Amino acid sequence: MGNIDHLQWFIANPIYMFFGGIIMTLAWQSSSLSTTAIIALVAAGAVPLPAAIACVLGANLGTTGTIWAAGLLVSDGMPKGDTLRIAMVHTGVNLLMALSLLPFVNQIARYVGRF
Repeated sequence: MGNIDHLQWFIANPIYMFFGGIIMTLAWQSSSLSTTAIIALVAAGAVPLPAAIACVLGANLGTTGTIWAAGLLVSDGMPKGDTLRIAMVHTGVNLLMALSLLPFVNQIARYVGRF
């Protein structure tokens, strides 16, 4: 693997990795691809487990961009009706989960690291 020392400031901060996961998933439109890439980076030793957990949480939130994009295309602008309700619930549930787990990424990583 190449030298990624110049990215340590980003990789070492779970908050940056959380937003990186959102952006990566919005760009790729695939949380599965984002999660697979993150797992590969952890397996290679390039990303620490707490940062990877934060990035997966961000990828989970970033996947809600798909429903918003679909709503924009179907509704000719801002989603309306059922499309808006689905997008709001999808985003709300994923945001609630991410915000409730993000403060505990280090504890989660310690627990997962046992296995």
